[in-house]
Amino acid sequence: MGIKWSQEPSARPMGRRNMAERSISRFDDSGACEAGFGDIGVNLTITGPGDFEAELLRLKLDHLVIMRLRESLPRIASISLAADRVFLSFPVGRVSLECDGLAFQSDQIAFHGPGQRMHQRSNGKCQWGLISLPMEQLAKSGAALTGEPILPPRSTRLLRPSRADLSRFQLLLQHACHLAAPANKLIEQPEVARALEQDTIHAVIHCLTGDGTENSSRTRSNHAALMARFETALHKSVDRKITLPDLCAQIGVAERTLRMCCHEFLGVSPMRYLLLRRLNKARAALRRADASTASVASIAREHQFFELGRFAATYRAAFGETPLTTLQRKA
Repeated sequence: MGIKWSQEPSARPMGRRNMAERSISRFDDSGACEAGFGDIGVNLTITGPGDFEAELLRLKLDHLVIMRLRESLPRIASISLAADRVFLSFPVGRVSLECDGLAFQSDQIAFHGPGQRMHQRSNGKCQWGLISLPMEQLAKSGAALTGEPILPPRSTRLLRPSRADLSRFQLLLQHACHLAAPANKLIEQPEVARALEQDTIHAVIHCLTGDGTENSSRTRSNHAALMARFETALHKSVDRKITLPDLCAQIGVAERTLRMCCHEFLGVSPMRYLLLRRLNKARAALRRADASTASVASIAREHQFFELGRFAATYRAAFGETPLTTLQRKA
């Protein structure tokens, strides 16, 4: 199980600069989808029943990287961004999507600094995009267009650009996705790639400096930092028995504060999120296992589920099928 249809790459030499690389990958496994993001760390925790399907479009220009993802199931995504680039994320169309506890409107864009961790939550099918560029390129372009460098935010900021700036930004993204299609050869021309990148960077700068910019508060910055520590502690603890007081002690935060932040960023309690993470890991193990040699009971125990009946009921409520059904599915 994994990629159903993958990697229609096009990367022809066009000199040392302005080389475009593109790919469209389709997945039926969330783990394979996570790996498709490359140096961006993504953990998808599926929160509803159904068959996972996703399509990831990626277009890499000289400085810009443009991604568009379509997903079929509700989920919580923990995303660790690269340390040397700034990022913009945004909904594509009218979708139910939240970023760090902030509900995305169709006229908003989220601005993320380098090395930040963000939490994104969807309640069903969704489409969203991600654009990144190097910090120095943002500063250089910002200074050239506005007279001042643009500084990255300490935590996620929601932007509400003017209607004209947002419309131009969205049209350029549609154009970029069209050029990234396998049958389209225009992007292989250096002047086309160069013009697309320059126009898109200009549109990004205008969106970042528009009058509708919404500043994030110090409280939200602190909450985002706390959630980053929570994810680090969770990663170390997901495969062993741990209690909420233990987690809070590792993070150095009161239980009430952690519960509040988890509800704000994730929509669930800390221990519910841990349960969902373990269920997702168990599901991935069941999908990979050989049904002739593996058992539901052994896989359940490996993921801290020691009461088989309760595990089966919880698993079915989460994913809409029994663990045995998942194990017996053929790849």
